[in-house]
Amino acid sequence: MDGNFFEDLTLGRTFDHGTPRTIGEAEASLHIALTGARQPLHSSRYLAQAMGLADRPIDDVLLFNIAFGKTVPDLSLNAVANLGYADVRFLAPVFPGDTIRARSQVIGRRETSGGKAGIVYVRSEAYNQDGTCVLSYVRWVLVNKARADVSDPAKEVPALPASVEADRLHVPTLHGARRSLQDATGSNRFWSDYAVGDRIDHPSGMTIDASDHTLATKLYQNSAKVHFDALAMRATPSGERLVYGGHVISVCRALSYDGLENIVSIAAINGGSHVAPTHAGDTLYCATEVIDRIRLPSTPELAALRLRLWGLKDLPPREVPAGALPGHPAVVLDLDYTVLIPA
Repeated sequence: MDGNFFEDLTLGRTFDHGTPRTIGEAEASLHIALTGARQPLHSSRYLAQAMGLADRPIDDVLLFNIAFGKTVPDLSLNAVANLGYADVRFLAPVFPGDTIRARSQVIGRRETSGGKAGIVYVRSEAYNQDGTCVLSYVRWVLVNKARADVSDPAKEVPALPASVEADRLHVPTLHGARRSLQDATGSNRFWSDYAVGDRIDHPSGMTIDASDHTLATKLYQNSAKVHFDALAMRATPSGERLVYGGHVISVCRALSYDGLENIVSIAAINGGSHVAPTHAGDTLYCATEVIDRIRLPSTPELAALRLRLWGLKDLPPREVPAGALPGHPAVVLDLDYTVLIPA
């Protein structure tokens, strides 16, 4: 009940996480209320059905955060921070009314140089009520040790892919996507309108209120102490609760709508890191860089863009010179992900 510490998360240990979760229309609407997300396919049932889907799918980032929340009691209740992600693949759409459960396995671990904590690498998967795997991802998390005075020299760091290759992407079968999306969004920017090296400075910012990030973390059922327990966090260097990194991703993706209006879905997250903490009262802005344009031989209607999403704290991206985002002190999120868009 007190959660697992670094010593408990041994290599190969597997968890079937508790409390399956049915995701309904209420969760989808609350996610929009907390982030302002406007991604079209997640907003309109009519649009989704016009393109051949059974219903509007649950927002990819909402699915990721709820699946992540399932793993927290077993893996990161005693975490210092979640450090990064790799090989994240969205393998099937999830619709309102579907129920997901999660399973994880420890695939790597190493003690930090200070000896008070360790980094644990975990592969997690989410399944729907039919047993279909809808999401698979690796994350690594800094977890406190129960005994800082006892050394744990065992070290196993897994080899992770730099990106999710095109042949491993799940690509839905859609029809009329280009015309339907242009009618819905009013934007005529599609795959061929983006070039490698383009940078999009998204115009809007969002201040993270304490009430909003608290409610969002409850929506995800993420019970990590660093997000929930203000009293416990008083004794830490920050002195206050941290905003859950997945919520930072949700907000930044919502802000990235302007300039990327016709994205169909997220197919993969190739890698990502929370470069710096975010707290209540911080204002988030974001910019996107186009890393690659990828043709998909499986479908002539859709193609892929590999994007790098930068989240910045208290600084609009227009004030950051070209090429200066890597290593900039305002950056709190660096996310490399692949999206599907009409060709």
